[in-house]
Amino acid sequence: MVNLVAAQKPLLNLLMKMAGVKTHTVEIEPGTVMNFWVPVETIPKPTKQQPEPEKAEVTLKKPTKPVVVLVHGFAGEGIVTWQFQVGALTKNYSVYVPDLLFFGGSVSDSADRSPRFQAETLVKGLRKLGVERCTVVGFSYGGMVAFKMAELYPEMVRAMVVSGSILAMTDSISVETLGRIGFKSSSELLLPTSVKGLKALLSVAAHKKLWFPDRLHKDFLEVVMFGNRKERGELLEGLVISNKDTTIPNFRQKIHLLWGENDQIFQLELAHNMKEQLGEKATVESISKAGHLVHLERPCAYNKCLNKILASLHQDDADNNSSSSSETKTTQ
Repeated sequence: MVNLVAAQKPLLNLLMKMAGVKTHTVEIEPGTVMNFWVPVETIPKPTKQQPEPEKAEVTLKKPTKPVVVLVHGFAGEGIVTWQFQVGALTKNYSVYVPDLLFFGGSVSDSADRSPRFQAETLVKGLRKLGVERCTVVGFSYGGMVAFKMAELYPEMVRAMVVSGSILAMTDSISVETLGRIGFKSSSELLLPTSVKGLKALLSVAAHKKLWFPDRLHKDFLEVVMFGNRKERGELLEGLVISNKDTTIPNFRQKIHLLWGENDQIFQLELAHNMKEQLGEKATVESISKAGHLVHLERPCAYNKCLNKILASLHQDDADNNSSSSSETKTTQ
């Protein structure tokens, strides 16, 4: 019997190519490979002597527009998570969508399962793709990886937009969150093994009640949830840290917290608490009638907010460059 979710992948790939991105694999180091969706204009056209550039040794062109990196959450690979955002961004930005390690086509033989390792690997991959500076948009688990990227590589991450995420998953936040939504563990929530479990995940992740036939739930489990389950379980274990080990980094970047007003997993109150912790460089904005999956539930509203934020960041950079140029001329 045909898997309906798998059958839609070629169509999604075609739509993404039409939107301006195409898949490309990068060998980060021996044993570690990361899949990216990259701007089609950065991929050299094949010649008679050179085949279609799918392999890691092919050197891609540097991006020509401001770079936006979209980092996915735990329940889906990159392009599935951001399918409604890519087309809304590619006109003005060079969009890169990675599959984090053990999602999509990305794997590693390293035993490290920390968000830090994900961030380090992602940055190495982006550098191999010619990315020198970027704005990172992170959702849920991807937001935690994005925070770590910004902390470790301020010279690369110019700004952040984070949705439904936190600085770090402390043991107290983990216990409180799971208890409040009625799950015993993160694995029970995020690695369902049955249609019932997947429905339970969707019921807390979405504001509106979503109905899909059981057949579609089953197909989604087979395609998205059953790959690299051991490693993904270890990622969840490596995510939780002790409260006493928690520190608030002194981020240099502007950080925009873009939230679903009815997020049941990471409630809007957490976003406001983070804003207080992060200080003047952080802002909070919420979208009504949306839950944790705000970018999928209300993509038009999310894209409008995201484009507005990105445009303001780009304008700030232009103003700063203009100011610096004026100061230089005055000094001379």
